[in-house]
Amino acid sequence: MKYKSVIKAEFLYRKNRFIAICKKGFLTLTVYVPNTGRCKELLTEAATVFLTYDDNPNRKTSYTLIAVMKGEKIINIDSQAPNQIVEEALLKNKIDLGFKYNKIKREYTHGDSRFDFYLEGENNKALLEVKGVTLEKNGIVAFPDAPTTRGLKHIKGLINSKDEYLTYLLFVIQMKDVKFFTPNYLTDENFSKGLLEASENGVKILAYDCLVKRNSLEISEKVPVILEEKWNLD
Repeated sequence: MKYKSVIKAEFLYRKNRFIAICKKGFLTLTVYVPNTGRCKELLTEAATVFLTYDDNPNRKTSYTLIAVMKGEKIINIDSQAPNQIVEEALLKNKIDLGFKYNKIKREYTHGDSRFDFYLEGENNKALLEVKGVTLEKNGIVAFPDAPTTRGLKHIKGLINSKDEYLTYLLFVIQMKDVKFFTPNYLTDENFSKGLLEASENGVKILAYDCLVKRNSLEISEKVPVILEEKWNLD
């Protein structure tokens, strides 16, 4: 996916979950943050960030914070992006699900759960849920960076659907050059245990990293998944 009208700025502070204050030259900018996670290791004072500009008069702010520099690495934090780039990758058959699919539908409801994608092909039906990952330490990436009851509900929904569908949980790592993905037990033990339970019950757990540029984001390569061990990413 491509972003339009991207500028570089300096992060000052986060006013609340949705709003940050940044600086561009002598200008102070009020910026929308499209990620309700903590991102505390990323959104630090004086960090270099990338913003998109939109002059839509119906918006409360004209700027959206889409990415941040961590050392020499650009990390995308746009929570709206993973589903879009997964759809683009699915249409190009870049994500290996173990079968060829020729039908893709977004926002599919089954039971009391709504899943990000429904796929069909080769006499198979599949449900795919997508989660974006921005938390990284020493090449290890983890999810979540804040407790998520919604994420646990999706896991249970996938487990309950496994007799009727092939079920997948895909973690989109919104950066490049990582070693492996793992659940964040220290932040959300219930989600992490649920993820292991899902894997043991036939839900396929996948992780892919991304090629990130200041004005674009795309799915890149498969990343190893380690579910059993607990890693400290604080």
